[in-house]
Amino acid sequence: MNLPFPFHIDILDCIIKGILIGVIASAPMGPVGILCIQRTLNKGRWFGFITGVGAAASDIFYALLTGLGMSFVMDFINNEHNKYLLQISGSIMLFIFGIYCFKSNPMKNAHKSSNKKGTLTHNAITAFFVTLSNPLIIFLFMATFAQFAFVIPDHPLEMSVGYLSIVLGALLWWFGLTWLIDKLRNIFDPNGITIINKVIGSVVMIFSLIALFGLVFNLYQLPEF
Repeated sequence: MNLPFPFHIDILDCIIKGILIGVIASAPMGPVGILCIQRTLNKGRWFGFITGVGAAASDIFYALLTGLGMSFVMDFINNEHNKYLLQISGSIMLFIFGIYCFKSNPMKNAHKSSNKKGTLTHNAITAFFVTLSNPLIIFLFMATFAQFAFVIPDHPLEMSVGYLSIVLGALLWWFGLTWLIDKLRNIFDPNGITIINKVIGSVVMIFSLIALFGLVFNLYQLPEF
């Protein structure tokens, strides 16, 4: 059956996977998430959103670094047995990350937002370096890349679309978060940040368990390229 539009299914898979990876990487309330919320409350929604843009720029840097590293072991990754083990490992790593996210106190090491507004560019740059100072995000990208079988060889177009979709997913998260915080600014307090983190941790744990049981019991297969 010919589709009425020339849109390759591999590209659609990359878009969906990229958006999900971008949201998963951005959602946990780490230092930059708290900074984004503080700036939204103190300076306005768009200062909070531009903070997210800076964080997304740093995230894509680490995502590209992770993808580059994984591309050097493509012979290992392309083996069906190894790919299966990597997806299981990715699910377990995501579950552990969800537990950490649920139990962590995001306010403990929070960066205090300055009362001075500064320029949008300054806010984006500071957020970029706050995120860049946490290279542990690479392990999260390794887990999600393995879980979604994201890295594919000899498909530069699909991979480019996938990486752009990671940015899109991150920006969608920051846009939605700042919109929500702006609407709830009169009732939002630090406890709200902890609640957000626990909800995110719970969702990640549930998703990783569903993926893990699906893989182990062959209930489904992730899309193959």
